[in-house]
Amino acid sequence: MTDIPVTKPALPRIEFIALIAMLFATVAFAIDSMLPAMPALAAAFTPADPDRAGLVITSFVFGMGLGTFFAGPLADRFGRKATILGGLALFAIGAALAANAWSLNSLLAARVIMGLGAAAPRVASMALIRDMFSGREMAQIVSFVMMVFMIVPAAAPAVGALVIASYGWRGVFWTFLVFAFVAGTWLFLRQPETLTPANRRPLHVAPLWASTKIVLTNRTALISIATQSMVFGCLFGTLSSIQPMFEKTFDKADSFPAWFALIALFSACASLTNALLVRRLGMVRVIVAVFSVMIVVSALMVFFTYSGLLGPAARFAAFIIWITAVFAMAGMTVGNLNALAMEPMGAIAGLAASVILAVPTILGTLIAAPLGLAFDGTPGPLAIGVTVCAAVALALMAGLRQR
Repeated sequence: MTDIPVTKPALPRIEFIALIAMLFATVAFAIDSMLPAMPALAAAFTPADPDRAGLVITSFVFGMGLGTFFAGPLADRFGRKATILGGLALFAIGAALAANAWSLNSLLAARVIMGLGAAAPRVASMALIRDMFSGREMAQIVSFVMMVFMIVPAAAPAVGALVIASYGWRGVFWTFLVFAFVAGTWLFLRQPETLTPANRRPLHVAPLWASTKIVLTNRTALISIATQSMVFGCLFGTLSSIQPMFEKTFDKADSFPAWFALIALFSACASLTNALLVRRLGMVRVIVAVFSVMIVVSALMVFFTYSGLLGPAARFAAFIIWITAVFAMAGMTVGNLNALAMEPMGAIAGLAASVILAVPTILGTLIAAPLGLAFDGTPGPLAIGVTVCAAVALALMAGLRQR
């Protein structure tokens, strides 16, 4: 396969990182700012079964996973900018429909539409980065993006709680529309298209399937996809369980937004650490070290949960350290795994980004579902699941390291 030339960056690097981080953050903002709205949504639509309110998260992830399969080929055919702008427009339409939802089913349908739209900036932005960077430099750029991106999860629950207090849960969805407008305007005015017409690929089944086979038969890409599935399983499982744990396990529902912000900010430091280390140590070595540490930390969390050795304050402190480590694990591995998988895919970057992001998203959701359902009032089941996922991921990466 012939690679395409790397496009020279047109924006100042700091502005480019900030812009891509905002585009990436479309997903995080749409998920994390909804967490404080769960009780209000349950009271409005499903008071007899409040746990069903959690479907607003899974329905969005489902739409995003579905849309991810299409966003890459569209980005290869119509260009990165047009695909991202179209996705943001669909995201905004879904947000407007959700703000006017009259039932839980209509709300979930609107969230699926939002997820479909959010897939475009998620996938096409990764292809846009690959158009301009490769290898360890790409991993470093993605790490810097992830560092800035983590500011959104840090602020999103607090923003959601503030909007809910002022305008009710429907107001949160109008903030999504404003977010999409700002991100789209910034992209439209400042970022040039990185995929020239000569390098665009037609939307024909045969070449699309041929390109898909290139991704799925590349051993490095397959291992990176499988490993990223483990990471997403841990991340999605944690997101689905974290608010109930703060509320039911530790009786800290009121302070949840502040704690979540603190966790996200510490996780951003992990992304910065990775950006500083990855060009010197390499992606695989950093990933192996992170999973090794994660296994130890999670195993200790399982022990402390069920041993009864810690008092309430110490148990909460251990929980905060462990949950921060889970998010930090994502910050120090996802960018590296994407860079590893995308490295040989320059000529089909859009479709490759679709496959490399869609498969882990869907598999991660399937892993996360039983982790969330296993919640027993303690962090124990989730900690066991994270330990197992980290061990599987380490085994996968050990094979890649030997190769």
